[in-house]
Amino acid sequence: MASKVNAGNLKKGNFVEKDGRIYLVVDAEFNYRGRGSAIVKAKLKDVEEGGYKTFTFKSDDVLNLIDVEVRKMQFLYREKEALIFMDSRSFEQFEYPASYAGELVNFLKEGEEYYVYFWEGRILSIKPPQSVKLQVVETEEAVKGDRVQGAKKPAKVETGITVMVPLFIKKGDIIVVNPETGEYIERV
Repeated sequence: MASKVNAGNLKKGNFVEKDGRIYLVVDAEFNYRGRGSAIVKAKLKDVEEGGYKTFTFKSDDVLNLIDVEVRKMQFLYREKEALIFMDSRSFEQFEYPASYAGELVNFLKEGEEYYVYFWEGRILSIKPPQSVKLQVVETEEAVKGDRVQGAKKPAKVETGITVMVPLFIKKGDIIVVNPETGEYIERV
């Protein structure tokens, strides 16, 4: 089900349809320069290709707003180029192309629950959590006397990616990482 929305009312997190494609509104900036009509500069993410595009709309341009459902789903496993999720209530399983998830795919843990945007029987997008807890499986030991302020070293975590962490982090530690930036936040 789609409804109409003026470009001037776009908000971050909305899903819109434009030129037969579905986009997630990443940012919408309203500008009024005195003369003429106001404009909206919107950064949109193509939910299928994953790329970002910037569009400029007049504030009274009409777009199709996609009414999505947010569901809590369990990430089961990755199968080749597909991520398999299960609806926590109905136990129905859904495939989501790993390429659509972008860098977020590196932070998904099997068995964990995530919120997903669902529309017309399919997953449109995964809502990235604010942070994820990951166990360090491989890192170098800090050298005694190496105390440079803010020094970092690489650490491989349980999902297989490498995160830059402070020197005091060691194998077996649980760290908190921001999945949108891939940056270390803290040790648990």
